[in-house]
Amino acid sequence: MEKGVQRWVVDISKWDPSTNDFSFALSLLPQHHHSSITRFLKMDDRKRALISLLLQYALVHEVLGIPYQDIVIKRTPEGKPFLEYGRVCFDFPNFNFNVSHHGDYVAIASEPLCLVGLDIVYHMIPEKETVLEYIQNFSSCFSSLEWDQIITAGSGDEVLTEFYRYWCLKEAYVKAIGSGLAYGLHKVEFYHTSWTNISVKVDGVLNALWRFWLFDLGKGHWFCWRRVAIMMLQYLHQDLPSRYAWD
Repeated sequence: MEKGVQRWVVDISKWDPSTNDFSFALSLLPQHHHSSITRFLKMDDRKRALISLLLQYALVHEVLGIPYQDIVIKRTPEGKPFLEYGRVCFDFPNFNFNVSHHGDYVAIASEPLCLVGLDIVYHMIPEKETVLEYIQNFSSCFSSLEWDQIITAGSGDEVLTEFYRYWCLKEAYVKAIGSGLAYGLHKVEFYHTSWTNISVKVDGVLNALWRFWLFDLGKGHWFCWRRVAIMMLQYLHQDLPSRYAWD
């Protein structure tokens, strides 16, 4: 695997830090990040936010060799993290990364040229409504073909699994292009063969250079990452921040 291509997944379920241990880990990050972590009331949410940022700094340092104190990570208005380049010249001119966390897992993926997005989804069972009532809240995000695949998947648990698989793919897509969930998700239609050979049509047009992978992490978690080949960057540049465009 090329050095700039990284996939890291961390299971945080068994990490039960003391107050001092958590404070020490937090101190490893620049001060301006602290409030984005401590704003959460639940420790599980704080852990996920902390590990997510630590992974970002560790990956940038590992891949690009930038000293920790010189790394500056910011976010686009839509929330996608990016490395502020400054005057440093990198071997990977379009280096980008994406992070996700849900349930027990935190993950990060990077690419030196292709755009990358990923998402983790935890298979949560709705408590105050039926499965069909729950997924109905998201029906506008799916094409008619996808929706039919979901609601005819079988038992309630199988329906929910199918729903989360499609949702994971869609989130990975919008996170890769940095558009946020405001993007018309129903326009992004996925096809697959038993959840392999996954392809996508956007506004009815097949994007053959886009690649998607979906994995079962266990414990009810699904992990999807997506990359788009460099030839597609010119096609996408009007929808992307300038820092992702190919010069």
